[in-house]
Amino acid sequence: MRNLHLATLRNFSVLAVLAFLATASWTSCCKPEPVPPPTALEVDVPFWIGTSIIGDMPHPANNPLTVEGVALGRKLFYDKNLSGDNTMSCASCHLQGVGFSDSAQFSTGIAGDMGGRQAMAVINLAWDDKLFWDGRAASLEDQAFLPVVNNVELNTTWPEVEEKLRADEGYADLFEAAFASRDIDSVKVVQAIAQFERTLVSFNSRYDRFFFGGEQILSDAELAGFDLFMGDAECVHCHAGPLMSDPTFRNNGLDMVHADLGLADVTGDPADNGKFKVTTLRNIGATAPYMHDGRFATLAEVIEHYNSGVLSDSPNIDPEMEHFTLDGGLNLTDEQKANLVAFLHTLTDEAFLTNSAFSDPN
Repeated sequence: MRNLHLATLRNFSVLAVLAFLATASWTSCCKPEPVPPPTALEVDVPFWIGTSIIGDMPHPANNPLTVEGVALGRKLFYDKNLSGDNTMSCASCHLQGVGFSDSAQFSTGIAGDMGGRQAMAVINLAWDDKLFWDGRAASLEDQAFLPVVNNVELNTTWPEVEEKLRADEGYADLFEAAFASRDIDSVKVVQAIAQFERTLVSFNSRYDRFFFGGEQILSDAELAGFDLFMGDAECVHCHAGPLMSDPTFRNNGLDMVHADLGLADVTGDPADNGKFKVTTLRNIGATAPYMHDGRFATLAEVIEHYNSGVLSDSPNIDPEMEHFTLDGGLNLTDEQKANLVAFLHTLTDEAFLTNSAFSDPN
């Protein structure tokens, strides 16, 4: 009898071990693999950016650039589910071929209503902390929240957007890869879009190769325009450095009466009436029309404004505009104006305008 018990125990032990191994094997086989952390991404920018006054690309500590985050943001940037009737996306008003701006004077929203300002270009905004013509957003994340709920633009609500994205089976995996969570909410949506927008860098124009790279590739007319830009045409006072801009808001003498108050809409300060963000001149040849209200269709019209059209008595006119009002204006010749236009076209970055990494992934 004792031997029988021992045999039974031995058999039980063997069965227990086999059962344990089977369970361990099943657990090992069927337990979901942990999601790897997002892959850090460093955007390739020229060396002279890091050594210039603007420095290396900044980003919020809570939203670092990752391969997975940028891929998700790119998909969302082109996703029409971000609009109330699924007909428009961010890219509907920010088209790559025109510098991620809009070729229309005013963009039309999903209900057919037109905005009151020209859609701004999305170029090198990683270095910017004042977004929109009136500076009402302090980051790309803040900016991305607003068009979705604007009743003239995408005209929807964030809960509705979140519900539509959750209904798309592919998004849960993309959010998990980017943020280690399958939960989809508006904060992650705008973080991903902001990540993608930070990769939209443009520093590969003929101007860059000439000015920073030392290549003698500009024509005589372009060189003459460059000299005017830096000198007698007075452009460099507001459009300088690698960004070809400055971080200010100025009234450039367009109107005597400010139908659009610009910066004052945000600050409430009458001294800011008629002041608007100084935009980059990068890819300026592709981003017509010009000014906050798109009133100028061509670069020639813009130059003529500064040559002879600046209203010196415009309320709150910027002190820099004095350059354009003394002695009746700049008094540029037709040849000088043409040369200046030729130079401005050297700021076009064809690789940026056609980069497949920025295009619709769908």
